[in-house]
Amino acid sequence: MGESTMKGFESNGSDASDIPKRRYSQSTGGEVAAMGEKPRKLLVLYASQTGNALDAAERIGREAERRGFPASIVSTDEFDASSLPYEEAVVFVVSTTGQGDSPDSFKAFWRFLLQRNLGNYWLQQVRYAVFGLGDSGYHKYNFVAKKLDKRLSDLGATSIIEKGLGDDQHPSGYEGTLDPWMLSLWSTLYQINPKYFPKGPYVKIPQDEVIDQPKYRILYHKQEKLEPKLLTESDIIQRARGMSPGKLFKDKSKPDCFLKMTRNEVLTKAGSTKDVRHFEFQFVSSNIEYEVGDVVELLPSQNPSAIDAFIERCDLDPESFITIGLRETENSSFNEEMITQLPIKLKTFVELTMDVTSASPRRYFFEVMSFYATAEHEKERLQYFASPEGRDDLYNYNQKERRSILEVLEDFPSVQIPFEWLVQLVPPLKPRAFSISSSPLAHPAQVHLTVSIVSWITPYKRTRKGLCSSWLASLTPEQEVNIPVWFHKGSLPAPSQSLPLILVGPGTGCAPFRGFIAERAVQAQSSLIAPVMFFFGCRNKDTDFLYRDFWESHAREGGMLSEGKGGGFYTAFSRDQPKKVYVQHKIREMSKKVWDLLCDGAAVYVAGSSTKMPCDVMSALEDIVSEETGGSKEVASRWLKALEKAGRYNVEAWS
Repeated sequence: MGESTMKGFESNGSDASDIPKRRYSQSTGGEVAAMGEKPRKLLVLYASQTGNALDAAERIGREAERRGFPASIVSTDEFDASSLPYEEAVVFVVSTTGQGDSPDSFKAFWRFLLQRNLGNYWLQQVRYAVFGLGDSGYHKYNFVAKKLDKRLSDLGATSIIEKGLGDDQHPSGYEGTLDPWMLSLWSTLYQINPKYFPKGPYVKIPQDEVIDQPKYRILYHKQEKLEPKLLTESDIIQRARGMSPGKLFKDKSKPDCFLKMTRNEVLTKAGSTKDVRHFEFQFVSSNIEYEVGDVVELLPSQNPSAIDAFIERCDLDPESFITIGLRETENSSFNEEMITQLPIKLKTFVELTMDVTSASPRRYFFEVMSFYATAEHEKERLQYFASPEGRDDLYNYNQKERRSILEVLEDFPSVQIPFEWLVQLVPPLKPRAFSISSSPLAHPAQVHLTVSIVSWITPYKRTRKGLCSSWLASLTPEQEVNIPVWFHKGSLPAPSQSLPLILVGPGTGCAPFRGFIAERAVQAQSSLIAPVMFFFGCRNKDTDFLYRDFWESHAREGGMLSEGKGGGFYTAFSRDQPKKVYVQHKIREMSKKVWDLLCDGAAVYVAGSSTKMPCDVMSALEDIVSEETGGSKEVASRWLKALEKAGRYNVEAWS
């Protein structure tokens, strides 16, 4: 679900002590502080789920320091919130995930800010700015940034400039908003206090003079000195990901367990524009308990030949053994963890932690590359890409084409980046998250997934494939590949069997509800079950009707979805008639029954694409509530929001 998708989750970065001082920050520190004054420093607090907010925060910090204003970049979960009133200028960079959810690293910080005893003047000495990262395809676009901005204002803080709202849907991504927002930020800060920028907000130190030290240090070990030790697959993964930059890997380095594929079945029929698969897995060692509605994350394998090509291109020794730790800085002593770490083979580290084959590099990668380019034309092009003027061309070259790290490095052959920089800047290999489509009651010791195999054509007519989905599609049960996985709760809580349900799941959004229905079918053998209405949609009935036999068998007399049991099964095939029909149209058609079930205490569950569907479903339900009660749309909207607050309206959407 990505920042807003289920494709994976992110490393949350590091605190201020993780970030070495820039080479020039000591000289500028004296210029901005008068004799006896406390040196001024811009505090950049970030809350990130997939890495974008960290990237934006570090960029703001770098740009401030290039103008002579020292900056400190800290994750919100590593900052003492009680000290916020003592800060002079703070920039918050926060992402919104899923349906308005905040990143995990933000939750404790936010709870602190909500304390009633803080008062309206708690932050009266603080100036702040908020930059949010979100996706306007979601109903609660940039919700976290908006609520943070309001709360800071309520606590007496003064806004430096209007909050910036970065949008994944923008042609240049969030940077399309960040670039002009930063210029406004520097200009306004300079007006507030010229001492922030000794030479003015537009005078920057040249890039070649301010290249950072990499944050991480690599120690190489002689193989013959290593104690021979038998390691399990789980130990190797834990060792590699425990060394990798980012707190997420530290917290979740060891897999919960391993799964082995037992079935790989194509669900879509010939003529469909999509390739949707049904995968079944069994537990390899220990079974993990899960519930319907839960999510499983899989760590995909990368193409071995691409890994070899990356190692060769970067002139690395695949057989060398390494340990990785934070570089010693003024703020941190030598990283003792490096001494206690057990070394790991470099090639294994790359395979398990560095996404060199599918993720596109961030803008800063091109800036660092320009420093190491020896061919002048390559240096000029890379510097242009890293500049605000080159942002759109970089977006067309990089993000739009989804060029991988390996492809970018091959396009600039004179660049030879040290491995320390690659460890820091190559996007992490993230587990991909999928809604589980099985029930532990109906499918003991099994995990089922419903996966759309991602493939698309870029503007330059290059075929791209999703790393995890295409890898899964290539596997067969006979290969007996052990897949490392992690289980966690999603946005769809497992419902009690006495709770009536209204389920909306077009396309692969039906996945969790297959588990719901299978579980209720087992429960119905020994007890009474509340009714279930299910709205399913796809393009064509003949080619895209996922799990058709399953749904139709449960819609027959006596089944979980039968009208005789108070429920129903309703389908919308959008392309089977001249006028497109979607799930929201079917919901409106069944308005009386939907309303009656809501009055009986039903919970609404919506799963599927994040684009427009969740909003359209909400709008259809608002119409029904308004019509049935005679109230306005505003009253209906508040009624549904109360339903959501009570845990009876749940959405899981992905892009």
